[in-house]
Amino acid sequence: MAIAVPLLLFSLSVLAAAQDKALDSVLKRMDATAATFHAAQADFVWDQYQKVVDETDTQKGTVYYRRAGKDIDMMADIKEPDRKSVLYKDGKLQVYQPKIDQVLVYPAGGNRNELESYLVLGFGGSGEDLKKTFDVTYEGEETVDNVATAKLQLIPKSEKIRNTFTKIFLWVDLARGISVQQKFMQTQGDYRLAKYSGVRMGKIGSDVFQLKTTKKTQFVSPRG
Repeated sequence: MAIAVPLLLFSLSVLAAAQDKALDSVLKRMDATAATFHAAQADFVWDQYQKVVDETDTQKGTVYYRRAGKDIDMMADIKEPDRKSVLYKDGKLQVYQPKIDQVLVYPAGGNRNELESYLVLGFGGSGEDLKKTFDVTYEGEETVDNVATAKLQLIPKSEKIRNTFTKIFLWVDLARGISVQQKFMQTQGDYRLAKYSGVRMGKIGSDVFQLKTTKKTQFVSPRG
């Protein structure tokens, strides 16, 4: 027993060192991608699971990201089940529902930095920035839709954020340093699973980051 305990402790220390090295490698790969990141687009499937009713709502579409200096723009073109556009630009989150021709406007205000850190999670965000917002743990390698990835567990450092998301899992493409899957764990057992495919890096036209509203579109701020 006296010999077994030191051997166990040694094995655990070796494992921890290997995990730290693997995590550092993944974060550096994300840093390299972030340093040259300008724009990207991907097809997505977003699943929102609600435990209390044991139901999953699914949305499908295309998401676009663009970095201009320190500013981040994001447009999600939701095509199924109902047409909807979600635009983050100039510190505002806007949700356009063509069916009722209405835009809900949410100013980011003092939460801008936190909001943007979630918007670019795995898409142009650096590993260094990830460590500033989360406690990051390496969970090993997994294959997601034939893509070799590193699975990371993120625990928000902000207590306010932890009241919404207890933890987040991020699957990072080992070759490109971008996210191909995310899972946001919420309170009461709910979660949001996001899967990304057909990721394309490159220039995206400015017209993509504009809502296609009409002259009759109503703009409403839920917060007044």
